[in-house]
Amino acid sequence: MTEIKLYNTRTRTKETFQPIDLSNVRMYVCGPTVYDRAHLGNARPVVVFDTLFRLLRHVYGPDHVTYVRNFTDVDDKINARAAQSGRPISEITAETTQWFLDDMAALGALEPTHMPRATQYIPQMIAMIEDLIASGHAYAAEGHVLFSVESYKDYGALSGRSVDDMIAGARVEVAPYKRNPMDFVLWKPSTPDLPGWDSPWGRGRPGWHIECSAMSYELLGASFDIHGGGNDLMFPHHENEIAQSCCAHPQGDFAHVWMHNEMLQVEGKKMSKSLGNFFTVHDLLEQGVPGEVIRFVFLSTHYRKPMDWTAKKAAEAEKKLAQWFRRTDGVDASTIVPSRALAALADDLNTHLVLSEMNNMSAPQLKATMQLLGFPNAEDVDWFRERASKMSGVASSFGHSLEQPLLRELMDRWQRFRNEKNYEAADELKGQIEAVGVKLVAGPDGPQATLEKDFDPAKLEALK
Repeated sequence: MTEIKLYNTRTRTKETFQPIDLSNVRMYVCGPTVYDRAHLGNARPVVVFDTLFRLLRHVYGPDHVTYVRNFTDVDDKINARAAQSGRPISEITAETTQWFLDDMAALGALEPTHMPRATQYIPQMIAMIEDLIASGHAYAAEGHVLFSVESYKDYGALSGRSVDDMIAGARVEVAPYKRNPMDFVLWKPSTPDLPGWDSPWGRGRPGWHIECSAMSYELLGASFDIHGGGNDLMFPHHENEIAQSCCAHPQGDFAHVWMHNEMLQVEGKKMSKSLGNFFTVHDLLEQGVPGEVIRFVFLSTHYRKPMDWTAKKAAEAEKKLAQWFRRTDGVDASTIVPSRALAALADDLNTHLVLSEMNNMSAPQLKATMQLLGFPNAEDVDWFRERASKMSGVASSFGHSLEQPLLRELMDRWQRFRNEKNYEAADELKGQIEAVGVKLVAGPDGPQATLEKDFDPAKLEALK
């Protein structure tokens, strides 16, 4: 079995991955707050952990991996969007959830095993909060319930911060009902115009952090293998998840491996609306940037390094993918992924190295590796098929039409024979093509044909 090594943020080391249960490898990744389109930065963790999901399925078997990614559908941003637009919250969250799924599917992301919505787990959150109060780790005050940070001695271990330093660096106004400035909200009251649920502390709604703890416990248990997300979530979100989960379920130790992807820039600068470099995934797709191109650019940088999205990188990615699609078009991918590529991917998702290795693979190996990385087959890529139909690769100086669909079809067939290493059939077909007055050569971007003086369209038709 392939040995997987992953960098564990909590221990600051790359470790050999050892699942708790080989028959059920479990991963939780923090999902989106659904109030608007997903921007380009939101998509990076989706692609990173989709790639890990694919690797885990490849190594342990598709039926032995459970991947949970949540939707936050109760949040102040959603409430503000509803008030601004006058639309019902349920309508906004349903629409934006589907937007997210459609956009991520365009990037080649598989749907996780479970995609729970926070509003589906309110009773479980309330029960967890009650347990935390009963065990002395939380307290109720003025309609709120807060987690007592001082009650968990390891608070700050994930992010490497001490509570004293966090208090000293805090710039937020401390609510009068907090015992400690770092205590965080588990439950808060709702006014009549806001979403709310009945609870022992009055009508209210959950804080942000409690939802992931409740849902991961219900779907994955008190201990599971991997927890992932962007490094902007390390503090306070993931830190708070650890504290409340370990205190509510001391029999477990929550996530064994913590993984965080670095942030994304655009053309060397932080993405922001004020700089005019803010893109949603939908924006790029609408502008004609294929989803697999976006995926390629993401995978070309290691997930723990800052990623810079540039127009140049996108153009280079599209060119490279077009070359790979031409090489693998119609090729059987029943072969196995080369061991060197699998080893690179298993080494803390070194996708940059895998992409480099793919340039030296045979066509069947290339296709198999592309599938493992989440790229579609050439046969299913509309922009490539359309481009292939327009790019005949035919040159002529003798008045013959360059629109030769049959010749393009024969050229593609010749290339497929070459990709499959069926050189006898390739040579026979090439001889037939050249006998009708066509000079045929293999170029770096696919077959190239030149119509000679004696080119005879009627003879070409006879090759159908």
